[in-house]
Formats: sequence, C-alpha cells, structure tokens
Amino acid sequence: MIRMGIIGAENSHTAAIARIINVDKLIKGVQVVALWGETEEFARKAAEAGQVPTIVARHEEMLGKVDALMVDHRHAKYHLPAAAPFLEARVPLFIDKPFSYRYAEGKAFLARARKLSVPVTSFSVLPEQKAFRKFQAQLAKAGELQTLVTTGPCDICSPYGGVFFYGIHQVGAILKLVGTDVKTAQLHAFKGADRHTATLEYGNGLVVTMNLIKGYKGGFHFLAACEKGVISYPQQSDPNPYLAGAKKFTTMFKTGKEPEAHDDILAVVKVLEALETSVKSGKREKV
Repeated sequence: MIRMGIIGAENSHTAAIARIINVDKLIKGVQVVALWGETEEFARKAAEAGQVPTIVARHEEMLGKVDALMVDHRHAKYHLPAAAPFLEARVPLFIDKPFSYRYAEGKAFLARARKLSVPVTSFSVLPEQKAFRKFQAQLAKAGELQTLVTTGPCDICSPYGGVFFYGIHQVGAILKLVGTDVKTAQLHAFKGADRHTATLEYGNGLVVTMNLIKGYKGGFHFLAACEKGVISYPQQSDPNPYLAGAKKFTTMFKTGKEPEAHDDILAVVKVLEALETSVKSGKREKV
C-alpha cells in the first residue's frame, strides 16, 4: 500500500482527491494517510471529507511516514519550497498546477529531481477529460490550424498569483493542443475592467487568443478555425473531473514513470511568467 500525504487544504482539490482514494476507493493500492492545511479549519474539513486519519502541524512531520506526496497550494509560490524536503528524501511528487511561480526555480527543482531519480509531475485536469481528448483528436484531422480562441475565468489581479491562478488552465490546454513553441506572449489588460485578452505567438506564425474574464461562470470554451472548418469545444467534464488526473499521478507513484515531460511542465510556467511580465510592461514579451 502506498501511503500518500497531501500538503495544502485550502484548495478544493485536496478533499476531492482524498475522497476518490479513501472514500470511494476508486484507486487501488493507495491510501491518503496524512495532510497539512493552511489553517486548522481547512485541514479539518478536508480530512473529514476525505477520511484522512492524520493532520500534521508541520509539513516535515510527514517525512518517513508517506511514500508519495501531493502538493496543493492555491498560490504556486508555495509549491516547491514545501516539496523540497520530500524531494531530498526521494519521495515521488505530484505538484498541482501551476508547478512553480518562476521558471528558473522550476527548472532547478526538476534538474535536482532528475539527479536524484525522483519522479515528479504536474498538470491541469482540464486536458484529461474525455471530451477534451475528443476535441484534440478532431483538431488533428481538421487540417492546418489557422487560429485558436479560448475563453475562461481568470482574475489577473488574483492574490493567488494573478494570471497564474486559473490562467494555467487555458495556457496548459493550449500547449497540449498546439505545442510549446510559443515565441512571444502579451496580456492586453484594460484598466478598471474585469475582462482582458492575451495573445500567444508561435514560431510558425500562429496566434492564439485567450479571453480572461474575472468571475466568469461559463466554464472554458475553445474555438478553432482549421483548414477544413471550425471546431467548437465548450468544456465538458467527466462525471468525476478529478478521477483521470488522480489515476495519472498515482500510476506514476506506482511505476516511477513520469507522464509529463519536464520541458512541457516548464513551458507552461514560462508562458505564464511572460504574461505576468506583460501585465506590468504593457508590451509583448519573449517567452
């Protein structure tokens, strides 16, 4: 039995993942045995929802007591510092998205993971949904992609990392669909508004447009104009939207095989960091 720990309880993902594993028992061979929360209340509620037997006061109390770890803060700047002691202890890691708040920090962390032979992964569950994969397959058969427009919730002034928080969903999905060869990024911020746009320019001349809407409740939407026509994908989640993702990272815990390339994980952070810089500069930034 793999003993899994979780750092972070403010995010709803913690309770959802623990429930899948401990309550619904949808993943065999894994048990969430301990968690740490940002507050006592966050920790208690998540532990109760996921039937997690132990709440720790300090992250490090889980060292030696867990065989795998999920790190799940709302702000990405806390992810890698929290994970670092467990990396050194050679504990396999799933870092919830965004992986890190800075590209350089993430690159150094993954280089260390490679040196220690510790499996590490990070991803958004949006591209793991069956309907998204169907959309991805449709795009592959639709000829040359002329343009892609995405829409979804994102507060570029969020206290949890601005565009990093929720912008990760659109950026991660775009890179899954189109690839990581993004050359420039620009966030067109409109002062005093809750609606903004961003553009990603690829090396082949493709421009992807993102609509970022604070407080938007309509989910995510993707509209692709292709050589053979237009394909629309309004977000459709699986009955349990976290199950595919949970299976993906727990399989890594069991096999040691990383499901995401390190360069792909870092590419998402690099684009988000360029967009954040663009908010301040008002200019197109190199990725």
